Amino acid sequence: MKEIFVSDIDGMAAGKDVVVKGWAQEIRVMKNIGFIIIRDSTGLVQATVKRDCPDFQLLEKISRESVVSVSGTIPESIKSNVGREIITSQITVLNLSETPLLIGITDNVETDMDTRFNSRFIDLRKPEIARIFRAKSAILWGMRNYLMSNKFMEVQTPKTVSAATEGGAELFHVKYFEKDIFLNQSPQLYKEMLVASGVERVFEVGPAFRAEEHNTPRHLNEFTSIDIEMAFADHNDAMLMLENAIANGIRNFMDTVKDAKSFSLVKSIPETPFPRITYSECLQILKKNDYPAINGDDLNNEALKIIGKRFEGFYFITEWPKSVRPFYTATLDEKPEYTKSYDLQFREIEITSGAQRVHNPVELKKRIEEKGLNSENFEFYLKTFRYGMPPHAGWGLGLERLVQVVLGLPNIREASLFPRDRTRVFP
Repeated sequence: MKEIFVSDIDGMAAGKDVVVKGWAQEIRVMKNIGFIIIRDSTGLVQATVKRDCPDFQLLEKISRESVVSVSGTIPESIKSNVGREIITSQITVLNLSETPLLIGITDNVETDMDTRFNSRFIDLRKPEIARIFRAKSAILWGMRNYLMSNKFMEVQTPKTVSAATEGGAELFHVKYFEKDIFLNQSPQLYKEMLVASGVERVFEVGPAFRAEEHNTPRHLNEFTSIDIEMAFADHNDAMLMLENAIANGIRNFMDTVKDAKSFSLVKSIPETPFPRITYSECLQILKKNDYPAINGDDLNNEALKIIGKRFEGFYFITEWPKSVRPFYTATLDEKPEYTKSYDLQFREIEITSGAQRVHNPVELKKRIEEKGLNSENFEFYLKTFRYGMPPHAGWGLGLERLVQVVLGLPNIREASLFPRDRTRVFP
């Protein structure tokens, strides 16, 4: 078992014997001395190899990115440019890397995205790539902690379903024995069923699938969705949970990831509450900017760019028209053509969609049929509303898009370990 990581060397006393295991990032051999820069998941250390080391001759046989185990002693004074050093007494090659490398790790050479993703296991060795996923992990951990501290229970729901969550054609069809089913777009229906079961606050982190024929820097066909549902709550309560969960996720990222601000677009923990603007107010802004009338009630990217310029960071667009929201979205009492719904935006980028839900079974069945769906296909879902469903609200957030925004990544694929889009289904 690996006993120490490279970062553990920090603070160790001079003269301490250590064994470091990792990848040989660079090897330099001179007449009487040699160096191996060893990298593990926590950083770099220089293994200095003197001519009197029994394994000195081995240096010329080690290729870059070979896996090595190096025994040595921490010196009195560190002379390494990487800030950590050991004086080597023994070298063991655990696995010799083939040459040439498929892509460079430290080489100052541009590599196109397809080439990088085809050899993603090496691409992820680059420190600047690996830190994206340390940031992603830290943001998710902070959000999880916030939700858990607010009495949410984490759940896992099916990803193969017999009925579309939101209707429409953006579904992957799957042959499941004798049945035709779909990959789930969202855990929405199951979250609501759990609320009906008496679990008042639930959240899930899991894959979601959208068969959208997009090929943009903001879309994936398989992504990580963070979803919550909470009983005895309205859309304002859900927005409160959302903004605080995101602020806590960014706080954890800032606190735990080294040099977080140096590679993040978001330079500080966002203040809550986030600004709010209604859909109708958005239309007024567009009208003042002589923007053409909105076709189909939704706001396109160009319209959102105009609106987003009014805000420094995160903001909510609330009270969307009923026509552009899923069947389960509750409407405003005083304006039934509008809904108790919201999108969380960063500039023109949508990060989250949420709402208060319809909890009356008669109204819900009517809304399903208004959307052109067969209510019989939703009987398993409707049944849960007939035996005591409380008012409830929630949201769904794309983790990769949030990470893209926080880090300022040009392409959402950079925030996915193994991205899935219209053309990529491997590795």
